[in-house]
Amino acid sequence: MSGESGKQEGGKGERIAKRLARAGVASRRGAEAMILAGRVTVNGHLITSPALDVRPEDRITVDGRPLPEPEQARLWRYHKPVGLITTTRDERGRPTVFENLPPDLPRVMSVGRLDINSEGLLLLTNDGSLKARLESPATGWTRRYRARAKGAPDEAALELLRRGITVDGERFRPMTVTLDRQQGANVWLTLGLTEGRYREVRRALAAIGLTVNRLIRISYGPFQLGDLAPGAVEEVKPRVLREQLGLSVADGAPPRPARGGTASRRHRPPDRR
Repeated sequence: MSGESGKQEGGKGERIAKRLARAGVASRRGAEAMILAGRVTVNGHLITSPALDVRPEDRITVDGRPLPEPEQARLWRYHKPVGLITTTRDERGRPTVFENLPPDLPRVMSVGRLDINSEGLLLLTNDGSLKARLESPATGWTRRYRARAKGAPDEAALELLRRGITVDGERFRPMTVTLDRQQGANVWLTLGLTEGRYREVRRALAAIGLTVNRLIRISYGPFQLGDLAPGAVEEVKPRVLREQLGLSVADGAPPRPARGGTASRRHRPPDRR
């Protein structure tokens, strides 16, 4: 093992946080927090800084337990229902996504979040590095939503969203916006965003006088919600990961079929990002 400067004495290494993330322990940020909290040792030495490279032969423990071997990166589509929060635990006791996943799913992390009142596609992964890659604005991937909102917008209002709007001093990138239909006091819209700011759709529509009362994410980049039932989980095929992300993953395990989302036991969630 190298010193905490992160330099190696021969051999090719990788950052300790990346190794922890690849092993599915936590996201990179979560792994860095674990290191700073004194929960990680390398070759029997407690480390206190994530600025460290490790080699494949280094012995790593977390909370006194050996680090598991890195798994193949895997990705799942999950249809998040309304009423669940996308955090590992909630001080108010509200139900979480991770408590409602199938019990045989491995430890997973969410790619981004959906708020408690939103529903639709939520991607899950066992790999912290893949999570960071999918969340990065550098992908340029569009997140598409269907929104039902109270109000009757005109084209001038929608054009504000298409050109980019500033809300409470925060500039949102231009969105694609299609008015699908006006249904009584409500309007249905389809929106496309290339970033995932906090409550972006709700805040942007509120800025043009619309109050969102239903919000469904229908796609995240190339991954579609499709006909996945609420609460169901389906693994993305390794072939699709190769095609869309250029990942080298094994084809050995077939994808899990879609299934109901209520677990008979508490699913172990990842450390909160």
